[in-house]
Amino acid sequence: MKIESIRSDDQSLQNDYSVPLLNLRDVWKTYQMGEITFDALKEVNLTINKGEFVVILGPSGSGKSTMMNLIGCLDIPSRGIVELNNKDISKLGESELAQIRGQMIGFIFQQFNLIPTLNTIENVMLPLEFQEADSSYARKRAGELLEVVGLSDKKKNLPSQLSGGQRQRVAIARSLAVDPQVILADEPTGNLDSKTGSYILEFLSNLHRNEGKTIIIVTHDLKPVQYADRVIHIRDGMVEKVEKIDREVM
Repeated sequence: MKIESIRSDDQSLQNDYSVPLLNLRDVWKTYQMGEITFDALKEVNLTINKGEFVVILGPSGSGKSTMMNLIGCLDIPSRGIVELNNKDISKLGESELAQIRGQMIGFIFQQFNLIPTLNTIENVMLPLEFQEADSSYARKRAGELLEVVGLSDKKKNLPSQLSGGQRQRVAIARSLAVDPQVILADEPTGNLDSKTGSYILEFLSNLHRNEGKTIIIVTHDLKPVQYADRVIHIRDGMVEKVEKIDREVM
């Protein structure tokens, strides 16, 4: 599927693929469970550049979901520094983190996380409404995005009236609403059949190539690896290795 330009008129992205977008420096995340202290992340050092397609790969319990929460500004580290666009988010309060999330990061979740009482176009409009965008612009933008993901005929459908693949496409459209720099996807194909999962990965790959989006997929599945520039292998809360992918030989 060819991805048309979906960039808003008043915002453009100038991606230099050698410019760091995200830096994690000696990052730890520690949880206290009763009398037990558990380190979900330990000594993580990682850089993700603008315009990269990165897969964070690890088994259940490896710490990848904790890393996703830090990358997505959903949490802050116990120790260390997390920089997004040269801003240290570990020193920010919740309101500032929420503002960064709303403006810079588009989220795609395994469970879709659509509001069941809102129809398709209303779900896609939500991030724009949170940013207090003009309602007519928000509806127009949401309609354009639904057309891009092939669901322009489902604008008035509730999530319960859509298939799993259709709901994931709505979630992708919603993630693009504010034209974020980063698309952060948590197991985006986990609840989909193989054909629909491949479509979703192709779609994200096209966004990366054609729109210059930074794509970060957090998963235990090997399928997204073929689309990645790099794979971050994580195990027992630590970066085990970083693998550069040569797609030309795959």
